[in-house]
Amino acid sequence: MNDPGNAPPKSGSSGLSNLQLRVVSAVVLIVVVLAAAWAGGIWFSLLAIAIGAAMLYEWLTMTAALTRAYLRTEAMIGYAVIALLLLFGFSSISLVAATAGVALMIFIHAGMGRAALWPAGGLVYACLSAVALAVLRGGDAAGLVALLFLFAVVWATDIMAYFVGRALGGPKLAPSISPGKTWSGAVGGAVFAMLAGLGVAAYAGSPMSMPAILLFSLVLSAVSQAGDLFESSIKRRFGFKDSGRLIPGHGGVMDRVDGLVAAAVLMFAIGAIMASGEPVAHPFFAR
Repeated sequence: MNDPGNAPPKSGSSGLSNLQLRVVSAVVLIVVVLAAAWAGGIWFSLLAIAIGAAMLYEWLTMTAALTRAYLRTEAMIGYAVIALLLLFGFSSISLVAATAGVALMIFIHAGMGRAALWPAGGLVYACLSAVALAVLRGGDAAGLVALLFLFAVVWATDIMAYFVGRALGGPKLAPSISPGKTWSGAVGGAVFAMLAGLGVAAYAGSPMSMPAILLFSLVLSAVSQAGDLFESSIKRRFGFKDSGRLIPGHGGVMDRVDGLVAAAVLMFAIGAIMASGEPVAHPFFAR
């Protein structure tokens, strides 16, 4: 996510302050995401694919200085293929294997040199994010609860890390990567994430015990913050303040979903282990 700034809001061409623009954009995004999550099935899969496509485009744009045009094109074509496989209902294992295969082909085509690392890495990042989100939701009630649990944990982490960090200050979490983040914010975000996760799981009647829910929420919160720092490191590496300009007041799609997709991929992986190969939401939230 973008680092919170201390400068006063600036007015945009629309007459709205930057803070107002951020709030309006956030409300619209939340409504769209929750509506698609409620619908599930192909509708949320399409949203997940759109998110992954935007992430890949922003990744390839930021890393263009160290890549070649034909490799970026191959990455986009590869993503389109994986997206079609996802829409046609291929299994999660098949989707992950296809992603790895396309990334390997890009790497080999480039002579296994560094020029292929960034487009291949972006492809894997975008595909796993889209697949994880789509598979977690699925088309049943347990998938909806799993997704709401994920949203609650990640959004609580993001929002409360900002407010607790602003209120308490203190030592910086990773000053060389993201100067605005503090340890107090990270801990505060994790605490509220645990409470949010516990609330959703309790309401849904999750079969997991309270200690397991709290630990699961804590791990997801930590991973979401690590995903945030990862995206910040990419931007800093290539000299970008924002990953893009698609979302008014917020920057790019990666700026908004960096923590969410990292936590989703972990949840996807844990689900695969619990379900013996095919990740589903039921191990977490089936009654």
